[in-house]
Amino acid sequence: MNETMVCAVGRVATQPVYREMASGPSARFRMAVTARYWDREKNTWTDGHTNFFTVWANRQLATNTAASLTVGEPVIVQGRLKVRTDVREGQSWTSADIDAVAIGHDLAWGTSAFRRGGKPETAASPASPEPNWETPPDDSAVRSDASAQRQSEPAVLT
Repeated sequence: MNETMVCAVGRVATQPVYREMASGPSARFRMAVTARYWDREKNTWTDGHTNFFTVWANRQLATNTAASLTVGEPVIVQGRLKVRTDVREGQSWTSADIDAVAIGHDLAWGTSAFRRGGKPETAASPASPEPNWETPPDDSAVRSDASAQRQSEPAVLT
């Protein structure tokens, strides 16, 4: 399927709006993307035109977006570009939306701390104990693992 995938780097322009829909969580926010260029005459960086996109996120991405983003923060959004034209009250309107696949903070402007989001409740799995990394492994287990790995590797012709 042909889709226009884009990666936009900009700032959050509006507070994300979160909604619980019949199809699952959904969030949207506006993103401002301003081109910058070097002005040789002024010998300084100058802001160019600003484009605004409505970013749509669904399911877990929507939940994490609403919990993580605030106005003014630098973000990177990757997703499918949708350009829509509509006629309202006799006037033609064009909007550019991004159906987000991934959203994250732009770390060129600061730091961020990742926290894993809560997972939906699933069947309980038995807890596996944490291995003791301080205890050296049994030599026989290491030898048998290494021989098993050699047997599973494809032969290399030289």
